[in-house]
Amino acid sequence: MLRLSLRTRRSLLPYLFLGPGLLWLIVFYAIPLVNQLGVSLMTGNPEQGYTLQWHWATYSDAISDYSTQFGRSILYAGIATVLCVIIAFPLAYFMAYKAGRWKNFMLLLVILPFFTSYVLRTVSWQLILNDNGWVVARLQDVGLLSNDGRLLATTKAVIAGITYNFLPFMALPLYVSLEKIDRRLIEAATDLYASRTTAFRKVTLPLALPGIFAGSLLTFIPACGDFINAALLGTPKQYMIGNVIQSKFLNILDYPTAAALSFILMTGILIGILLYARVLGTKSLREAV
Repeated sequence: MLRLSLRTRRSLLPYLFLGPGLLWLIVFYAIPLVNQLGVSLMTGNPEQGYTLQWHWATYSDAISDYSTQFGRSILYAGIATVLCVIIAFPLAYFMAYKAGRWKNFMLLLVILPFFTSYVLRTVSWQLILNDNGWVVARLQDVGLLSNDGRLLATTKAVIAGITYNFLPFMALPLYVSLEKIDRRLIEAATDLYASRTTAFRKVTLPLALPGIFAGSLLTFIPACGDFINAALLGTPKQYMIGNVIQSKFLNILDYPTAAALSFILMTGILIGILLYARVLGTKSLREAV
């Protein structure tokens, strides 16, 4: 029987803990990823089947044919991310500094939407933004919306749905980042005759940047690939690249183009993450999350 030394066993222990997670990633991520790469290089049709022909032109065709949807996805996700920062920062700031004994209750309210189906939450926005609903009526009363105007099936509705659904992904990292700030730093700034506004701008905001960047990633990345909000709250004019991929996979059965679009989207997201890691540093990202 092979007996390992204590030093060898200690050196192998991290790999033993890493093994199950690594196996999971290989089986359910790496292998399907390689499989889809092969699918993206196939040619054929649903009736006769697809064969691997290393057809790299699928990628260039996908970019040229669906550049509008790619641009729309980036635009919608970018606007939603900015709105999430604007909404989540005051919320996270209040929870971190002012909520007191209500802090845990407010955190529960932030994560409470996760207890409901994503699709159900989006469908509820159809009722909120309905042409005969309370929101449209009030906006028409104050003149922000014409009498025949509508919110549902518009770009505004899609962006509002994305913002609502991904708001907790921004609020939670921001709260963690603000909660970790040493209050004595802010007190020191005010003791040195800095106003509350200056202390916030010079101390609080820079120290909260890791949370802002982490929340932006957690919001922007899934928002780029989202298709539920555009399908339920918009029209084909608002369709994002996720809607195209879904249609190619499930309806048209054009698997090579769908796989190529997925890889193009994933590559763009990975490039964004690498740029982020280079500018901010992976340590700050890990601490913020």
